[in-house]
Amino acid sequence: MKIILAPDSFKGNLTSLQVATAFEKGIKRVLPKANCIKVPMADGGEGTVQSLVDATGGSFIRKRVTGPVGKPVSARYGMLADGETAVIEMAEASGLPLVSGKQMNPLKTTTYGTGELILDAVKRGAKKIIIGLGGSATNDGGAGMAQALGVRFMDKFEKEITEFGAGGMLNKIASIDMNDYNPLLKKIKIIVACDVNNPLCEKTGASNVFGPQKGATPAMVKTLDDNLKHFGKLIKHDLNKDVVSLKGAGAAGGLGAGLVAFTRAKMKSGIDIVLEATNFAKHIKGADLVVTGEGRVDFQTAFGKTPSGVAKAARKQGVSTIAIGGGISNDAHGVFAYGIAGLESAYAREMPLDEAMANSKMYIANAAERAIRLILVGNKIAKNKSGRRK
Repeated sequence: MKIILAPDSFKGNLTSLQVATAFEKGIKRVLPKANCIKVPMADGGEGTVQSLVDATGGSFIRKRVTGPVGKPVSARYGMLADGETAVIEMAEASGLPLVSGKQMNPLKTTTYGTGELILDAVKRGAKKIIIGLGGSATNDGGAGMAQALGVRFMDKFEKEITEFGAGGMLNKIASIDMNDYNPLLKKIKIIVACDVNNPLCEKTGASNVFGPQKGATPAMVKTLDDNLKHFGKLIKHDLNKDVVSLKGAGAAGGLGAGLVAFTRAKMKSGIDIVLEATNFAKHIKGADLVVTGEGRVDFQTAFGKTPSGVAKAARKQGVSTIAIGGGISNDAHGVFAYGIAGLESAYAREMPLDEAMANSKMYIANAAERAIRLILVGNKIAKNKSGRRK
């Protein structure tokens, strides 16, 4: 049998490659000669860089950049094996885990460091950059990122604003100067992994929906939203790009809008980006089964998450998919209507989280073994029925 192992990571515990390796161990207890092909997956969020580097035999690059509060931080990104595709998670340079306590202030946090990572990747020869949004500490509409790429923001006196672009200073910007924009970026293809549809402003926009988790008070939320509206109108006036109503523009504190406005980036489903980057369609040719999974499988798994994306791609080539989750919710049966043919839980009994995580590789391997044994039982029943009919 040819079996494709394409799980997401089990967040906070195992990388997608480690999960796939555990799948393989369990499967080979039953099918020692099975051809197991590991294709680590992600959906564009946390773990995407790790998964794509693992899947393609790429490498990691670490860079000292400006963190969300303006102080240096060490951030990493991936360069895939082709040497021309870089993968960046904005949270590495501008993420919420990099701030704490009184530093959590989206009026002051900046995406400047994310821009520095983009620029570094381009200088190293990247011709294509995949950027994962999510986990941001910022609400600057990508203004900080734009500054790092050479964009200059001018005030009403036509003087350059030298402070880092942040959510609280956007109302000071009177015009956008692109004259010093780094020319290396003009031929770069940038794809944004984005699975939220939030617009830039208003009730479902960046400030109202995501601002509070970044430390914004109700008064701050209003200021941030007003500032993003101003910034969006300015982008339309000076750059002739309408990002205010763009779906996904509000992702990562408006960084989605900034990337589209200043880098001509295109937004795409995270799982679709990863499937393409890993040549999943090529791997699955001639496969008998796909095994996927994530830390918790529930009904939301059906909507843009890794297992459903993998199952959809497999179904196009007539290959069945089963999913193994660290946990399975009561509503998880809903995923059956979206291409996942079977479910198995890694944990056969209730247990404390620390115990589950400490022994997760063993439990995942056991679950894979159970799943394969059930599949073989089903195959035997089908074969017996077929024989009787003959």
